[in-house]
Amino acid sequence: MEPGIFGSVFVSLILVFSSFLRVSGNSEGDALNALKSSLADPNNVLQSWDATLVNPCTWFHVTCNSDNSVTRVDLGNANLSGQLVSQLGQLPNLQYLELFSNNISGKIPDELGNLTNLVSLDLYMNNLSGTIPDTLKKLTKLRFLYEYSSFRRLNNNTLTGTIPMSLTTITTLQVLDLSNNHLRGIVPVNGSFSLFTPISFANNYLDPTPVSPPPPISPTPTTSSG
Repeated sequence: MEPGIFGSVFVSLILVFSSFLRVSGNSEGDALNALKSSLADPNNVLQSWDATLVNPCTWFHVTCNSDNSVTRVDLGNANLSGQLVSQLGQLPNLQYLELFSNNISGKIPDELGNLTNLVSLDLYMNNLSGTIPDTLKKLTKLRFLYEYSSFRRLNNNTLTGTIPMSLTTITTLQVLDLSNNHLRGIVPVNGSFSLFTPISFANNYLDPTPVSPPPPISPTPTTSSG
């Protein structure tokens, strides 16, 4: 191959690769920009979220990995209101979604179940309503790093419906808080849910957990006199 042709091919490959990175980065930026557009932000916490940038890795409250893919969104206690968006499910490497202690309302998007690398999901102390999506059963990597346990907090919202039985299949789940909602029905006691105490489900409209009968008492052996 002629040197000039080789150089042209090499430059073309670099341009194609760079274009791929921009498209990838922009798709995650578009997802977060959709969230920004859906939220009221009186304190301008999201002011740095500029959709014209190549990727969102320079935005405040966003953390990326070495491949410029979003791994954390930290917006807890930020006085945000509005609703979550389905586009959040387009962040394939997201590990931490921290949106606690805001005024976010509406439903939990089914698409959050696409965040299969999620480590921590903190949506507590908002005004979320509707049911707990069954799709959350796909979040099999939830893990709270400080105690090496799974971690999901949805307490202090107005969630309704029943607790999806499919959540009991998340074998890593060790910490769960669904208290202070409007949940009804039975409390699952199998799988990972066998670890949880009534505190995890307090202040709902759930059926009382049946009390296990005590073990049978073995008869006292009699001694024969002779």
